[in-house]
Amino acid sequence: MTAPEADPRTLPSLEVHAYTGGAFAENTYLVVSPGPRRAVVVDPGAAAGQVLEAADRLGVAIDAIYLTHAHVDHVEGIPAILDHATIPIHLHPADLPIYRWAERRAVEWGINLRGTLPTPDYEIVPGQPLPVGDHILEVRFTPGHAPGHVMFYEKASGLALVGDVVFQGSIGRTDLPGGDYRQLFESIRREVLTLPDPTRLLSGHGPETTVRAERLGNPFLISQAAGRFA
Repeated sequence: MTAPEADPRTLPSLEVHAYTGGAFAENTYLVVSPGPRRAVVVDPGAAAGQVLEAADRLGVAIDAIYLTHAHVDHVEGIPAILDHATIPIHLHPADLPIYRWAERRAVEWGINLRGTLPTPDYEIVPGQPLPVGDHILEVRFTPGHAPGHVMFYEKASGLALVGDVVFQGSIGRTDLPGGDYRQLFESIRREVLTLPDPTRLLSGHGPETTVRAERLGNPFLISQAAGRFA
């Protein structure tokens, strides 16, 4: 007989630990399910070493790498993570061309990957559940900054890992290959601003913010907030 699934209403909130590093000051996240002490790494960048040290210190096992997108600053730490544990990489297939170019971009920008980037193991599908221990992350499709960009939302914990879709007081750039300004705004309108106002937004760069703070104070969004969302 299999054990019943945990009721998300009774689970303790996810623990999210952010570590910043590299020339682009990218945020790498260690997301921990408190009950079974299982974890995933979201967007392993230059701070991957700090994440591994934290996992050891916290006594958690890392089960997977989840990528919001494949720009080099969000994947450069993958070799370091895989040196520590053999775990699967999850990426939306529309970002696979960017992922395959990441090693060349690293050379162009003077980034030391400290290893090769293996082919991702699993395709991320919008709407699919992604586990973190006994918690489930909801995948939301948010192209615009990158063609296969996704974000990870956990309603019970009131948080969303939004990659480079939106930042405190700003939005993701769209001048890189595959970027699309209109598409980015539609992603923000559809997938970010429809979340509850208190939802924590954990971005790929800079400090965390909330849906409410960005709805009311983000200069890229407030001009349209009074009538309709961005």
